[in-house]
Amino acid sequence: MFFPTRFTATGLLLAAALVLAVPAAASGWNMTPGVTEISRAIYDLHMLIFWICVGIGVVVFGAMFISIVLHRKSRNATPATFHESTKLEIVWTLIPLAILIGMAVPATSVLVQMYDSGGEDMVVEVRGYQWRWEYKYLDDDLNEQLSFFSNLSTPRDQILGRAEKGEHYLLEVDNPLVIPINRKVRFLLTSNDVIHAWWVPDFALKRDAIPGFINDIWAIVEEPGIYRGQCAELCGIDHGYMPIVVHALPEDEFDAWYAERLELARAQDEQLEEQIAQEWSGEELFARGESVYATHCVACHQAEGQGVPPVFPALAGNGVVAGDLESHMDVVYHGRPGTAMQAFGPVLDPVDMASVMHYQRKAFGHANGEVVKPVDVIRFAEAQ
Repeated sequence: MFFPTRFTATGLLLAAALVLAVPAAASGWNMTPGVTEISRAIYDLHMLIFWICVGIGVVVFGAMFISIVLHRKSRNATPATFHESTKLEIVWTLIPLAILIGMAVPATSVLVQMYDSGGEDMVVEVRGYQWRWEYKYLDDDLNEQLSFFSNLSTPRDQILGRAEKGEHYLLEVDNPLVIPINRKVRFLLTSNDVIHAWWVPDFALKRDAIPGFINDIWAIVEEPGIYRGQCAELCGIDHGYMPIVVHALPEDEFDAWYAERLELARAQDEQLEEQIAQEWSGEELFARGESVYATHCVACHQAEGQGVPPVFPALAGNGVVAGDLESHMDVVYHGRPGTAMQAFGPVLDPVDMASVMHYQRKAFGHANGEVVKPVDVIRFAEAQ
């Protein structure tokens, strides 16, 4: 836009806004184009609207500043005396209408594209828990369905400040979701307890996971790599500790990974059957239970079982933990509705559940005599 030399200050101000807008659009201040078809469409729409807004700002503030300078009192400016202008009314109605239509057409096109999840090559169920994700591959073409939990793997010492924070602090997991590139992957989102939100910025994907409902989103990832995200809905005390990690692999590598993971799952099932059948000593269950407690329970009930009352009750001296095994197992298996105590029945296998209950009943000053065995958990589950 041209500005007369005597209006240098105004011209410089508007020019600076344009100059700053360009690097801002390419820097970390702006959205990123991402690595999917839909993420680039969203980015292009964002930039289109951004530059339209910049243009409107330049015209409006430019006209305002020029009017202020040219028609100020010190220049003895004479104000116009007309009261109204039908032509002007029509013009400043039609121009904003044209701008809105020009913005609405591409925005609607991108929205339709975002919600067009049909024609998928594979389907992955994403289920939120407090505070972890469960991934399940649902495709019939894959012959066998594979599912696993994905938990935060950042060491507890880093979280407590006893060790130096790693490169991917709070953004690393034990079991990442693995998907192939160049295939349309449809994600079905739901939750087992409270509202979560599955968000991967590089995919331009963010959708709420709501108990009792299924939302869907999709992506075609075009570049192999590791992509990270987080739960984007405040869901409880460990909301910040349920990251999302997605490995995008070339198609042949994904097929090989899936076959290998199925073999591993079969081996784990066989190992679990053997573990259920074996005779566990109290010492073995206590050691395993301590590890399970550190992974799933310590954030709420604390290392010494002191809890964070009143939201998270202490386990030390707790009547349920120190009392009847059936009542204790009911709380751990089903949780407590209306509280932050989630149901661990779908999360822990019988060996882990038996061991963590055995640990709780022997630690924190408790001295229950019985040994909690995996068969006790199985018997309880079958009776439900």
